[in-house]
Amino acid sequence: MRRSLPSLAALAALATLATLATVACGGDDTTDDTTNDTTDDTTDAPASLTLLSYDSFTPPEDAFDEFTATTGIEVELALGGDAGELVAKAVLTAGNPEGDVLWGVDNTLLSRAIEGEVFEPYESTVAGLDPELSALVPGHELTPVSFGDVCINYDVEALDALGLVPPADFADLVDPAYADLLVVPSAVTSSPGLAFLLATVAELGDPGWQQWWEELRENGVLVVDGWSAAYGIEFTRAGGDRPLVVSYGSSPPAEVLFADPPLPDGSPAPTGVVEATCFRQVEFAGVLRGTEHEAAAGLLVDYLASPAFQATMPETLFVYPANTAVELPPSFQQHAVIPSDPLRLDPDEIAAGRQQWVDEWTAIVLR
Repeated sequence: MRRSLPSLAALAALATLATLATVACGGDDTTDDTTNDTTDDTTDAPASLTLLSYDSFTPPEDAFDEFTATTGIEVELALGGDAGELVAKAVLTAGNPEGDVLWGVDNTLLSRAIEGEVFEPYESTVAGLDPELSALVPGHELTPVSFGDVCINYDVEALDALGLVPPADFADLVDPAYADLLVVPSAVTSSPGLAFLLATVAELGDPGWQQWWEELRENGVLVVDGWSAAYGIEFTRAGGDRPLVVSYGSSPPAEVLFADPPLPDGSPAPTGVVEATCFRQVEFAGVLRGTEHEAAAGLLVDYLASPAFQATMPETLFVYPANTAVELPPSFQQHAVIPSDPLRLDPDEIAAGRQQWVDEWTAIVLR
């Protein structure tokens, strides 16, 4: 879906692109010390850059036109698998990457990517980036590009047909009344699946979360490989038989925008969100170590973080921009759920516990 930039965001985008144009045309010897030095690369700018991402990365077809018009560099997308698969492959190819920039590392996999030396440090100077999100990567290996909340979603009509009220929290999900109604992506192969596992760790503690998953397994939870299979196949809104699914607090706007037939103006979203289950997920992009076009790749990271690109994300990727200069569209203002106090875990805590938690989860749920 194409949409117009708000005026302030457009001005910010023009300022950013003016900076990119200056750099791409040969750099400026008078550039101050706070600006990234890309002079070496601009004398031999590549014809194209390859942007790696996960399967559900679906920006508008013209999303990179401004970048190409300004720098002369085309952007080629290479999509493959879920974010978990993407990061695993990037670790295996670290230093000899299959692209120049990667979009899709989230805070649940951040330490794995950094420890695997997947990225070349690059500090973006794009105005408006949320400093709280940028602070999650003090070494500047990655730049924040979006955030959202992984939460239980429910099909309002399907639950009503079963005579059930929506669950309110984790305790309700293991109640026999909700037996065989929930589908979740795997914590092994899916970043939303891993985020939901971390939500239970954050809410129920360690130990504590293990018993809840034991009970959920006994209550008939269905585990699939990734979010696409969970939401796009097994969820009742997609024709499946599971009215409860792990998705995002920003999924309801998509249900309104793509409703078939269209909903009457002012109608509520046909899906709801269990706010008590929401875990904050932050997403990053970075320059892949070993790229032959390091400085040009930095320009692309800047563009991904700029208002020009960030404004396209709410109604294409259905996440929140990391750039605070972007105004949210009415669909998000009316239908997205953003909890005031989402569940979180410190990145260091995730790094220390992730593998053990995933191993325990596998033994409990996939046995």
